[in-house]
Amino acid sequence: MSATAVELIDLIARWIHVIAAIMWAGNSMLFNWIDRNLQVEQPAGNPGAPRAVGSIWLLHSGGFYHLQKSLLAGQRLPVPLHWFKWQAYTTWLSGMVLLVAVYYAGGRAVMADASVAALSHREAVAVGVGAIAGGWALYEALQRLVAPLAPRLATAAWVTGLAGIAFALTRLLNGRAAFLHAGAMLGTIMAANVFLTIIPSQRELVASVADGRGADPAVSARAKRVSVFNNYMTFPVIVLMVSSHFPSVYGNRRGGLLLLLLIAAGAAVRHILNVRFTFTAWRPALAATMLVSCAALLLVLRAGSAGAVDGARARRGPVTFAEAQHVIERRCVVCHSTQPADLTFGAAPAGVTFETPLQIVARAARIRERAVVTRTMPPANKTHITDGERELLGQWIAEGARR
Repeated sequence: MSATAVELIDLIARWIHVIAAIMWAGNSMLFNWIDRNLQVEQPAGNPGAPRAVGSIWLLHSGGFYHLQKSLLAGQRLPVPLHWFKWQAYTTWLSGMVLLVAVYYAGGRAVMADASVAALSHREAVAVGVGAIAGGWALYEALQRLVAPLAPRLATAAWVTGLAGIAFALTRLLNGRAAFLHAGAMLGTIMAANVFLTIIPSQRELVASVADGRGADPAVSARAKRVSVFNNYMTFPVIVLMVSSHFPSVYGNRRGGLLLLLLIAAGAAVRHILNVRFTFTAWRPALAATMLVSCAALLLVLRAGSAGAVDGARARRGPVTFAEAQHVIERRCVVCHSTQPADLTFGAAPAGVTFETPLQIVARAARIRERAVVTRTMPPANKTHITDGERELLGQWIAEGARR
């Protein structure tokens, strides 16, 4: 398949993925908000009406909406009955297409990184797929076998397993691939919750009501439990998916810890937003949670990048522009050119070219961040830039990036 065809598949799949994810996350947050704001209100003067769990009035798009949550007992099943499942399925399926097109088959992003672990591409793919499948299997086993009897033990075991998977990914794969596969693992669990628990539970509810037996509260509780888990994982999955745009995060030497901090911060913020209807001090708690999370992330970012900067201070004499340009031409221009020799990432990735002295000097800060500090360029060190060359670039920039 041509590079153009793969890029088109990438574009379409990413477009569908983002739209479906917005719809899925939006549904989750809306129904969670509705559940927490329902007012108990039994309709008067109509004994045959469904028993209301609660109702709520909404104002949107120039109209008033009255929504009621009911337990159907002895009533006919309403028709049509709208289900919410294809948003989740479409998000997961398009995400898998993206993983194949970008990482597994397309080669448009790096998985195996010799500077992290000596793995072949096939071995790296096996690690990524294994993390997704293994994380889901661990969660599913804990959810079905342990959680009904000991929910706290199941939670502790899941957090421990998640930490182990996060650190294993960041020590075996390229940082960007590690963060995305952690997000893909959580997204797979969420989609599987819909497919294996929520929808089957809803089918049981529909069958129960259709038979005149009424809704089984135990079935409702089972679906609700995994739905709440999905709600808490929404923010973490989003941040892991957008992390691919931030090399100082995924390229950090303490990437595993940063990955877990992002998940914890997202879940903590989601929790406060969930309980804000019964927790009067939620605003200061939310502000404190965000402040502590940002401070922790900043501390780890700085600690993980310490010692990775400008290691050539001991070199005698200034670095000339010609020396820096020589390194860039050998190690960077192979991709960052209007006519690149390596077409893996297309022409001039991110619109960055280093074909003229002005272009090089104008992007000196970017060169320092990607090639010297985070060392995320070249990707997986495809062009075999040496530590000495990175240090040379760092010293040239530290001396003012003069031309």
